[in-house]
Amino acid sequence: MVGEPSVPVYRGRTVGGVKKEQLAARAGLVPRNWHRALTDPDAAGHGPFTGSPCRPTTVTDLLSPSERQRLLAAPRPRRRLPLLETLPSRARGAVLAPEVRETDLAARPVHAVWELTLRCDLACRHCGSRAGRARPDELSLPEALELVEQLRGLGVREVTLIGGEVYLYPGWLELVRAVRAAGMSCALVSGGQGVTLELVRAAREAGVQSLSISLDGEPETHDRLRGKRGAHARALAALQAARALGLPSAVNTQINRLNLAELPQVAERVLALGCHGWQMQLTVPAGRAADEPELLLQPYELEQLFPVLARLEARFTAAGVKFLPGNNVGYFGPYERRLRGRLRCPGDTACSAGRSVIGIEANGDIKGCPSLPTRGWVGGNVRDHRLIDIWQRAEALRYTREHQGGRLWGFCASCYYADECRAGCTWTATTLVGRPGNNPYCHHRVLVGQSEGWRERLVPVAPAPGEPFDYATFQLVREPWPPSGVAPLAHSLSPRELP
Repeated sequence: MVGEPSVPVYRGRTVGGVKKEQLAARAGLVPRNWHRALTDPDAAGHGPFTGSPCRPTTVTDLLSPSERQRLLAAPRPRRRLPLLETLPSRARGAVLAPEVRETDLAARPVHAVWELTLRCDLACRHCGSRAGRARPDELSLPEALELVEQLRGLGVREVTLIGGEVYLYPGWLELVRAVRAAGMSCALVSGGQGVTLELVRAAREAGVQSLSISLDGEPETHDRLRGKRGAHARALAALQAARALGLPSAVNTQINRLNLAELPQVAERVLALGCHGWQMQLTVPAGRAADEPELLLQPYELEQLFPVLARLEARFTAAGVKFLPGNNVGYFGPYERRLRGRLRCPGDTACSAGRSVIGIEANGDIKGCPSLPTRGWVGGNVRDHRLIDIWQRAEALRYTREHQGGRLWGFCASCYYADECRAGCTWTATTLVGRPGNNPYCHHRVLVGQSEGWRERLVPVAPAPGEPFDYATFQLVREPWPPSGVAPLAHSLSPRELP
């Protein structure tokens, strides 16, 4: 059904003979008429679904015109950062655990995301890895080809090559051919600045099966975020080149305060260019984004984002194009089943880092997820250990493999969905509040706050140190909301009476 929202999932599971959704409704955390929300959008507490799968969605801008112009014109922050030459691998000589546990054997990486080089022809102002110059100790091509064989032996089925910029790594086409010869699928993520017809043809012939191009809004917004005038036009040209030569293409988008209102325009471009999918994730204060905290969505602004995503998902479903919210877009709000149910079990929001995903930095450092901070999350280096040994015995990769109830804190520790969610995306929680286990970027949490008369706000406290995959320090402030005399937004979830 078009516009179908979703209530929190787990229909049929019971606690003391009472369905979990009914318990949640009694607690006022979801609408009491949750069962009707399966077919009636108005019952979800977000107002009627007024969009059409065949009509573009419009969005109210979070920013006033003057605020938007101020952010667009803001100069790049000037900081004295450590030279990359002083930042070699942090994992050399890492000691692995002596034993392999049952939970380590059960975890199998299906998807590897490989930062092939940190060298980049953009300097995006929200780049988590602060890409630009190559790392001083990046893997040579022979080392990278050996790692391909280890990925195959570990059971990886899909390899996504990222940067920096993949095509700036010497021998990248040979690496693609090796990945495909090893029986694994291969996709590329690119900013699109140097993607020509010739490059697309070479990539397709080498075996690349999908090319994803970053697109972050309309031209002015995209160019501002990507740090280069004309970047938007070149990204579109890259997508057009892929379409012309029959290489399947997709778009990936960061969501922040500057571009949220332009998501419908991005969606229309994705559809017009014949892309097979659109993946989006929330910008978090990692890398260069930590230097510009005014770009970040405040947690309470998720309440305005998710109805937009639900409408766009309906449009994409009607068009037969994949709509792919990233793992930090969540969790358990009224649209959960619509946004995630076609991809996997809607309740499977627990972080997949170190369980089904493995991340590789360009110097051979191994993490459970490519986005995780380098400090504290690198388990070992392939120059010192076999990949399978790092995967199975590195403590940094074991974090998500066991129940984390004792590691949850703050709101997440007592959340109704704690056992299933486990605070969602580890990277997001770490970069927002300094350690995993408490994630304020959560739709369910925002709606609970509204029903109880509070909201949360992130306040910058200390800057990031200026290294790849670093993050700033924030204070999470809970404040009464709405203030006396101010009515809540029309599509907010109102407090529910007990039955």
